[in-house]
Amino acid sequence: RKDGGMTKLEYVVTTFPNREKQTEQKVLSFVKEDEIENEVINIYPEVTYQRFNGFGGAVTETAGYMYSLMDAEQKKEMLETYYGKDTMKYRMVRMPLDSCDFSLEHFQASVEPDLSDFSFQRVGKYTFPLLRDIQAMVGEDLELMLTPWSPPAYMKTNGDRNHGGKLKAEYRKTWAEYICHYIMELKKEGFTVTCMSIQNEPKAVQTWDSCIFTAQEEKVFLEECLYPAMEEHALTQIRIYIWDHNKERAYERARDTIDEKTDKIIKGIALHWYSGDHFDALQMIREKYPDKELVLSEACIEYSKCSPEDFLKNAQKYAHDLIGNLNHGLTGFYDWNLAVDEVGGPNHVGNFCDAPYLFDTKSKVLMERNSLVYLWHFSHYITPGAVRVGTTCYTDKLETTAFHTEAGCVIVILNRTEEDLPVVLRLHGESVTFSVPGGAICSGRIL
Repeated sequence: RKDGGMTKLEYVVTTFPNREKQTEQKVLSFVKEDEIENEVINIYPEVTYQRFNGFGGAVTETAGYMYSLMDAEQKKEMLETYYGKDTMKYRMVRMPLDSCDFSLEHFQASVEPDLSDFSFQRVGKYTFPLLRDIQAMVGEDLELMLTPWSPPAYMKTNGDRNHGGKLKAEYRKTWAEYICHYIMELKKEGFTVTCMSIQNEPKAVQTWDSCIFTAQEEKVFLEECLYPAMEEHALTQIRIYIWDHNKERAYERARDTIDEKTDKIIKGIALHWYSGDHFDALQMIREKYPDKELVLSEACIEYSKCSPEDFLKNAQKYAHDLIGNLNHGLTGFYDWNLAVDEVGGPNHVGNFCDAPYLFDTKSKVLMERNSLVYLWHFSHYITPGAVRVGTTCYTDKLETTAFHTEAGCVIVILNRTEEDLPVVLRLHGESVTFSVPGGAICSGRIL
């Protein structure tokens, strides 16, 4: 400490004994002790890695619809929890361009190639009110990420928003113009798109809104149609992300899409988590393309894969994935829906998922899920502009990551075992000793 005072660790521990949340706040003092060799977690602030841009969530039509059903106090609780300056400190939003699976039904802003019928009437009903209230809560323009799930059906080879299909070659320029027009119309509504991906899950043939792009097709569309349209409309300040799909093929997509021509256009790679850890994929991208951002653009607990009753394991899965991603170069994180109903919808194809907040449409109760608590341990401390720093840990039973922030060095520790595990936290030749309870997550700031 510059003031010469004793270094302190101020941290929060969350456990769920008997399925009930229990949170403890503690302050411990470091001591001049540099002889301990066992049970050590080291922090090395001088070893620096990527800069982190922040956390956010998706404003889908489902989330907006849930928000419309809440009373004033419930709306305030949700907004302050996510976007309040003293809580989770979200600053980013991901928004679908037209409908996605988490919409009440299919819709699009225009069905005419000349865009003469373009209208935000449908998006304005549920999505815009939530976006406006979030922006008012933040007090400045949001970091808004825009993502298409499918072009209009007439532009596709299968004539359908669903079931994959591809963008017809003759409609590439029309689709590029549609995207640019959408961005410019959002600006008129008071929303500034700061980044975008070209296509959500371009390898997935889904029963809902979807469209297939190979790496070559994505490259050609970006280079020959989308970016020239963005240049024409003075939109090149928007950061462009490729892929926006699972991590297991992310390196290949980057390798096959980024070349001398596209390198200056592509800002980064957007990633999903549904196919497993694949943390080394991020590491390989980071090593080959050190200037590219790595953004986890979507994560949620899918009820088709995970039981909603596995309340603790599901939340721990979030923390495990986040720590692994952060330690391999992640620069931003967007959770999926900000809110869903009691069954994980509404969703026009029955593709139900969990979310940090559920709104019970029968009892009119806003329910906090464990993933909300776990995400808080990251987003409350790892604020925009934080820089990841070096750590080492004595056991794989504990997972940890650390960042340097304006408020000091912060650390997150996850214990997915059932046993309490001791920790000797070392920094600059000083140490502090404590225990991480079984099944706990803890995070804190070194003062």
